[in-house]
Order: sequence, then structure tokens, then C-alpha cells
Amino acid sequence: QVQLAESGGGSVQAGGSLRLSCAAPGYTFSNKCVTWFHQAPGKEREEIATIYSGGGSTYYADSVKGRFTISQDNAKSTVYLQMNSLKPEDTAMYYCAARWGSCPPPPRKKADFGYWGQGTQVTVSS
Repeated sequence: QVQLAESGGGSVQAGGSLRLSCAAPGYTFSNKCVTWFHQAPGKEREEIATIYSGGGSTYYADSVKGRFTISQDNAKSTVYLQMNSLKPEDTAMYYCAARWGSCPPPPRKKADFGYWGQGTQVTVSS
């Protein structure tokens, strides 16, 4: 059973940056699809960014293109989400999720993934 653990959330002012980490101790992210979701109170969990470790291809939701970057470090069994130029509307709980093999077509959904972390809160003040 793969256990994912997110870290790096916090409170920042608009325009600031945070880097989230999604670690899977004891496992590698090779040949896996890893997605960052966010969920604001009262809203659906939405895909923010995805990386397929098999080829390194990435996908970003329109709302974060040009501001967020997803990357992986297989040696550290970690996937990162670098978030720059943060906006108050980025405030949400952020979750990473993983599945073996290739990624389903976007937008990815909760049901597409079998492995989840516990989430990390990001709060952006104006």
C-alpha cells in the first residue's frame, strides 16, 4: 500500500510562492501518474497539475498555467508543485494522488486515483 504524504502548505500573501511536496517513502514514482488536486470549502476537488513519470509529460489547469510547475525527483520519491504568483483564489486544501501506469485524459477525477495523501492547506491573503 503506497502512502503519500504532502507537505509545504502554509499562509502567504498574494504574489507569494510556496512549494508543495508529495512524498512516497519506499516507493518510486516511475511509470505512475501523479496529480495535484485542490479543494476549496464547499467546492469539488479539482485537478491542478499532473505529471506522468514514464515520459515526464505534464498538464496544467488553465487557472494555474504559467504560475505553477509540477516536477518529480525519482531519487527522492517525491513530486513537487512549485506555486508562484499566488492569488487568494488559490486558497484550498491541496492533495496529491497517484495511480500506476499512464494518465487518463484530463480533467482527472478523484475516482481515477487509488492513492492519496492527507492534504496540506494553502491560504493566500490579499
